[in-house]
Formats: sequence, structure tokens, C-alpha cells
Amino acid sequence: MALDVTDLRSFYASPLGETARRLVGGLVTSRWGSVAGLSIVGLGYATPYLDFFKDQPLRLLAMMPAEQGVVNWPASGASASALIDDAMLPLPDSCVDRVLLAHALETAEHPRDLLSEIWRVLTPGGRLIVVAPNRSGLWARLDTTPFGHGRPYSRGQLLDLMRETLFSPIYWSEALYTPPLERAMLLRLAPAIERISGKLSLPGAGVIVVEATKQLYRLVGVRRARRGLPELAPALTPALAPRPFGSGRTSAMPSDLIEF
Repeated sequence: MALDVTDLRSFYASPLGETARRLVGGLVTSRWGSVAGLSIVGLGYATPYLDFFKDQPLRLLAMMPAEQGVVNWPASGASASALIDDAMLPLPDSCVDRVLLAHALETAEHPRDLLSEIWRVLTPGGRLIVVAPNRSGLWARLDTTPFGHGRPYSRGQLLDLMRETLFSPIYWSEALYTPPLERAMLLRLAPAIERISGKLSLPGAGVIVVEATKQLYRLVGVRRARRGLPELAPALTPALAPRPFGSGRTSAMPSDLIEF
């Protein structure tokens, strides 16, 4: 079941939500760098991370599934948010350069259909970043944050899902090693905990962040050569019959000269 948009907005307005926004948003911005002249779409509830890109891309849209609800975004200026059916995006083919998927994959009723729609609207070479709850992390085990709702994923499950929907992962990372607790001391230490845990590749991160590109053609695996095939007997070959002793040039038909 999708989270209600008011609960998501309340979480990101809290100190813990702001910490999560900065830690996850830092990974996203480091991967995409300059986005000037590009079209970006955030799916699910991605507006906390889309705020990092305001006034940079050519187009910046926030699309939220109907089950979740929609809020006006950004807070000032013309609205760039829309209520959509996540299995039928209201966009033409190959029109978006970047897609950020947050708080959507884990609650989607048909995650493959969602990724297939994203593949359709991405331009050739377009990129997708997925932020998904880590099934082995503490954040997925507590329902006090939005990351504790829906279906968490492992790296292997995300990799299989990407391959089935024709995406090629090019970058993997994890974030939110800090426990999901509203403790002022923990929140102040969160950047240091994140940096040290990431360098040591410690287990138990709250979310998995994967970036993938649109794969234009399905890869075909090379078949392995069969082993242990039975040895084949040599085929019969025609042989010339010996000429009669003392005979000269013969005018016999070929059928008289060949015996099997």
C-alpha cells in the first residue's frame, strides 16, 4: 500500500527527514552533476531530492501516484507536480533525460510495469536512479519512517528487476547508516557515521541507491558448447572399381565404375 502524501511531507519536515534528505540527496547530485539543458522527472515522492536541482534543468517535473496523493510543488511559482497512474505515464516516448524514483518502487503494485514505463519515456542513454529500502537495514524494519513501509529490496533483487526491464546498472551505493532515531546527538554525527560506514562498506544501510541506463537491445547469452557428444562413425565414401587386367580405355557407365 502506498504511503499517504501528508505522512511523507511530515517526515521530511522533521529533523530526521532533513538528515535523510541531505545524505541521500548528496549521492544523487554527485552522480548527475550538472543537469543544465536536461529534462528531469521525479516519480513517487521525490520532491525533497528534486529541490537540489531547482532552476538548473530545462524541465523539472514531480509525478506522484494516485494511491499516494499529490502536493503542490515547488512552494513558490508555477506548479510542476501532477497526479498520475504509475503504470501509464502521461509522457511521449523518449522524452526524458533523467528519472529519479523514490518512495515508489517498494509500494508499486506492479514494479515491472512501472520500470517498463520509465524505460519507455527515457531517451536513449537516459539515466534512472532508484532509491529503495534495504531489506537488511534497520530502516526497513521500523515503520516509524516511510522507508519502513512496502517491499524492501536486496541488491540481487534489484539487479534481477533491472535486467528484466532492460536497464543496465552502472553504479551501486548505500546510504542511511545512521539509526532512524530522533536523537540530536545521532543526527549531528550522521555525516561522520555515513562517511566512515561507506568507506568500510559496512552492512545495514537503510537504503540502496542504484543508477542504471536505458538498454536499447536485449542481450543474448552465448550458448556453451556441449560436452560428451558421442563419437561419430565416418561416412561411407565412393571408391573406384579396379580396371580389368589388360583392358584399355573403358567406356563403361559411371554406375559400373563405382561400388559402395
